[in-house]
Amino acid sequence: MRLAERGVAAEVDDGFGRAYRYVGPPELRESATDGDQGGGQPVRKGSEFTSWAGERTAAEFAEPFTFVIDLGGALRLAPRRSEHVACAGGESVLSAGEIGFRRSGGGGAVGGGWEVETVSNLSTGYCPDVTSWPAVATALDRLGLPHPGGFTQTVVFRRCRDCGRCGIVREGHYVCVFCDADLPELWNVDAGCALP
Repeated sequence: MRLAERGVAAEVDDGFGRAYRYVGPPELRESATDGDQGGGQPVRKGSEFTSWAGERTAAEFAEPFTFVIDLGGALRLAPRRSEHVACAGGESVLSAGEIGFRRSGGGGAVGGGWEVETVSNLSTGYCPDVTSWPAVATALDRLGLPHPGGFTQTVVFRRCRDCGRCGIVREGHYVCVFCDADLPELWNVDAGCALP
């Protein structure tokens, strides 16, 4: 199903290709949607990011944050040890991973003098493909946050056709760590790729 058919703005749909639904342990999704874990903070404008950053401590900025790009194209942020599915409120996402920020030289610049230092697609709950970067870049550009132009750490997720388990491809070695079967070259974690 096209994202536009789900009410997602065309500017978000164009060129992003896929929404990722949660594929992790069901109990984590249930706890994320039971109302106890409020979800990540949506950040849609540079002023919202500046406000959000102003409420964080230096200790919080010492490590990356959990992030998702929701189906509306907004960056949602939560503390690093938060589950991605909780950050997304149990919904499908355009990308997910970890993101680190640092102060930039221009304190009065758009984005409040912040920039993205590190960003990855490391989310074992959504297992987004490395091709999800354009959704991240669009959200960061909308906030006026300078960024590296791509994931600083890429994680290649694949599902084994033989044993059905999902794993990470390391050093270009497309072999299942669980059963030694060959893994496909193309992303296949959620074969249906349908939105819930």
